[in-house]
Amino acid sequence: MNRCPSTYQTQPYPAGYLARRPERLYTGMALVSPLTPFMLRNVYIVLVLAALAATSAAASPVVPAKAGKLTHHKTLHATARATHRASVRPARPAGHRTAASVTSRHRRPAASSIRRGTARVSRSPGQPTLRRASLVRRRIYIPPSPLKGSFESLARQNERAEADGLERILDEQDLADRIDQKLLVPVPISSSLAINSDLTENHRYCLPWTADFLADLADEHEAQFHKPIIVSSAVRTVEYQHHLMRRNHNAAAAEGDIVSPHLTGSTIDIAKSGMNRKELTWLRNRLLAMQVAGLIDVEEEFRQPCFHITVYKGYGLPVPQSVPAAVAPAAAQAAVDEK
Repeated sequence: MNRCPSTYQTQPYPAGYLARRPERLYTGMALVSPLTPFMLRNVYIVLVLAALAATSAAASPVVPAKAGKLTHHKTLHATARATHRASVRPARPAGHRTAASVTSRHRRPAASSIRRGTARVSRSPGQPTLRRASLVRRRIYIPPSPLKGSFESLARQNERAEADGLERILDEQDLADRIDQKLLVPVPISSSLAINSDLTENHRYCLPWTADFLADLADEHEAQFHKPIIVSSAVRTVEYQHHLMRRNHNAAAAEGDIVSPHLTGSTIDIAKSGMNRKELTWLRNRLLAMQVAGLIDVEEEFRQPCFHITVYKGYGLPVPQSVPAAVAPAAAQAAVDEK
């Protein structure tokens, strides 16, 4: 066995092997060659390019196989329709122009094409229609009601109750005593007036002039719409109002200078549920007319949809059937606030 003359060869070659295959002689020149770093750099570059190519191929959108077929079919149908129309349309002599063709040259562009400075772009039948997306949420404007309640209106109701000498009903025993003394009368239930079935029997009472108001309003409403109105709330006690305040944060106070006028029995609530727009408009106009006349005070509530109506002791005087034309809703509310 002959040993290799190279210092890097550690294993001996068989006898006569290098004479037959001299190219297999390993001299170790690659380990100390200056070209080795450049070769490694090229390998790194090739690996990076391969990785980028794989990433871009994975991120590219995939076109469905049916998209091309769908576009092709749409184009064929559009061509067939155009050919059919051309064959059905009668032939016209050369140079003949219709009035539509003459006016089409002077026709103004559509508003949608010039809005926001965008040009009108023609599209082929196979292209999908692109619509401008809007991120602005549209809101429906609801004009304020002239009967919307306020603190000033609630304060005025308490002042009128004190001026009429009305007292607040403290508890259920006080309520029963007033019913026995005929100071409170039942809500006049009839074919034109119904009452909330959840109200207990002793809470279906009100003051006499409030009952007259309900009977008159219910008859007028039934004559117009042939259906009854519903009373959702009537007299309350201070004890019951405390309980209601714990359930409904929109409820008025039970004690103090400004309290709920339900505590005197002069106030009732008429439910808005089940009324159409025509009924609500009629009822608003009718109540506004009586409020302008100073006979009642109305607050239209929206959280609990109802009309909160306080009837004053002077009810029974002649009432105008509609709001005067010269009195706008805002002016009518201002006129009531001045009283």
